[in-house]
Amino acid sequence: MSNIVITGGSRGIGAAAVKLLSEKGHRIFFLYEKDHAAAKAVAEATGATPICCDVADTAAVKAAFAAIPAIDGLICNAGICHYGLMSMMEEAVWDRIFAVNVKGIYNCVNAAMPHFLKNHAGSVVTVSSMWGQSGASCEAAYSATKGAVIALTKALAKELGPSGIRVNCVAPGVILTDMCANVDPDILEEMARENPIGRNGTPEDVAKAMEYLLEADFITGQVLSVNGGYLI
Repeated sequence: MSNIVITGGSRGIGAAAVKLLSEKGHRIFFLYEKDHAAAKAVAEATGATPICCDVADTAAVKAAFAAIPAIDGLICNAGICHYGLMSMMEEAVWDRIFAVNVKGIYNCVNAAMPHFLKNHAGSVVTVSSMWGQSGASCEAAYSATKGAVIALTKALAKELGPSGIRVNCVAPGVILTDMCANVDPDILEEMARENPIGRNGTPEDVAKAMEYLLEADFITGQVLSVNGGYLI
């Protein structure tokens, strides 16, 4: 049994990863920021340990990770988005998206590092997006952060590989989570039709990819696109 930390674990893709990996016998600690009810429900359903923490808060992340006895794997799933023209976006919103989506990974990887270095082993999975690969109109900040996640993943894979630590990335496509809640259903249906697989993705689709990368001993620095072929 491995000890795995999952950020953004109370909803959507994160909750699916908590469920899947708990079922596989791993001990899961998951971070969440605000939704106490959802976190409690996930914890009760899986036996995982919830920890309330804003991943953008360096001190809070250090305190959260200090309470975890051992860490073998880390999934950096916490992320937020914003839809609208960049010229209309407030600077505070831009900064917050980068703080969660990019600095959050910086904070969590650094906090997990003592555990990884002690064992000369560890596996990190970051979460980008197909918009980090291609860019999306009216999602400039989100696309920019997810592009940064890909670059950071590749850099860390090179930097940490000699220490026995692997770093990989999943890049989901259209996944039916809360982020799609405000998208017109007709648009979602159109995107599904344009997908070679013929449907949009589920959180479980991404969780399976995360599990694979966590355990793939000879894979590092890679971006696994989980988009059903929408972007090839």
